[in-house]
Amino acid sequence: MIYYKIKWNDTRGDEYDNWGKSNWFLELDYEHYPMRQIEVYDNGKRLKYHSEMNNDAFGKLGDQPIEINEINGIELSLSEFERQWKIKSFNQY
Repeated sequence: MIYYKIKWNDTRGDEYDNWGKSNWFLELDYEHYPMRQIEVYDNGKRLKYHSEMNNDAFGKLGDQPIEINEINGIELSLSEFERQWKIKSFNQY
């Protein structure tokens, strides 16, 4: 697995657009498909997706491989990703 943090400079463009811009934390398999995904918005909302909770009313786990060369991301360690993963999210039920 590889781990990335990506800053999205666009807002959502939907009914939750007022959440602001976001940082995404991604756990990618070796074909670069998201396995776990965390979205942290400017207003503090945090969403998490994984294989057992891959969609809800707010979004979904990415279903396409991430083009590493085309993103402006920084690689993270597993421990940095896990630290983010442990924080409770807005969409945890």
